[in-house]
Amino acid sequence: MKIIHYIPSIDRTWGGTSTYMQVLAKPLGELAEVHILTHTSDNPLPMENCKVHDIPRFRPFSGTWKKTVVGLLNSIKPDVVHINCCWTPDCAMIQRLAQKRGYKVVLTPHGMLEPWIIQRHYWTRKVPALWLYQRAAVQKADCIQATAESEQDNLLKLGYNSNIKVVKLGIDADGIEMKKSWKKTRQILFLSRVHVKKGINFLIEAAAELRSELQGYKIIVAGEGDAAYVAEMKQMISDRGLQDIVQLIGGVYGDEKWRLFQTSDFFVLPTHSENFGLAIAESLASGTPVITTVGTPWNDLNSSHAGAWIEIGTQPLVETLRRFLLFSDEELETMGRNGRKLIETKYSAKVMAEEMMEVYQSIV
Repeated sequence: MKIIHYIPSIDRTWGGTSTYMQVLAKPLGELAEVHILTHTSDNPLPMENCKVHDIPRFRPFSGTWKKTVVGLLNSIKPDVVHINCCWTPDCAMIQRLAQKRGYKVVLTPHGMLEPWIIQRHYWTRKVPALWLYQRAAVQKADCIQATAESEQDNLLKLGYNSNIKVVKLGIDADGIEMKKSWKKTRQILFLSRVHVKKGINFLIEAAAELRSELQGYKIIVAGEGDAAYVAEMKQMISDRGLQDIVQLIGGVYGDEKWRLFQTSDFFVLPTHSENFGLAIAESLASGTPVITTVGTPWNDLNSSHAGAWIEIGTQPLVETLRRFLLFSDEELETMGRNGRKLIETKYSAKVMAEEMMEVYQSIV
């Protein structure tokens, strides 16, 4: 079977979606011939077991763009074209060109059709995009891939397309070293894009309320983001006098990223909405307990005793942080080992690839 994946970017700054492509390509490429269509970027993640094709950005009435995409479709002759992400004309136009030529299309929104996302800039951005291309793209996809039952429920409520399959994302846990010590370092980690969706403001507000209990602690905020929003968060930290506790260190990658996971007492992602949250899985695979919100599908954290799955907002985070600060080294180790086991048993990249192949086979 031949599969084309289109993804707007595989640059490391794209966070979870580009990492998803990297994680999926390796095992999927052992089961099918995989091609990735994407756009040139400064720091692309390496992709194994597939061929990457750089294509120009979509421009209305651009003969070069259409010629490039149609040429690749005609030469590869895929069984399935898999579109990743929403809200860009490129996604919808490539889907349209593929379906016009009789190719089946799977669409993975990556959480971009969740209610919180749709409501942001609703009248200025979402309504025009829905009217121009996005609604039709969802309606005409042969299958929509949700990454959690909660995302499937929201897609069904949206009402555009009921042919939805849940394929949970996974990671290559074998390639992630678990920490060897759970002795407290008094370091708390946030690692994700610095974006309003991620709830960093809740973390800063919680730190202000827990100032006395956090003496001697460092909260590391690692990630890249829009310069204006990063500046806003820095100002928020300064206004509350938290410079000695909360540190924004920018994006971290490779060995430095894994070092932060392994040397932190626990990981916090107080997000409004995630379709999966790869950083959560990476933390658990590293043996580091996780605090995140019901905006993610990680209810397994509570049932597996690998962390905490809490309501969104400052006060739920304050209460949970206060509890986690009191955990002993032994309690953190128990939770960390439980988290690693959870990833190994339920969130493997190999299982993700096999289930994705089943989706492809069901529509061809």
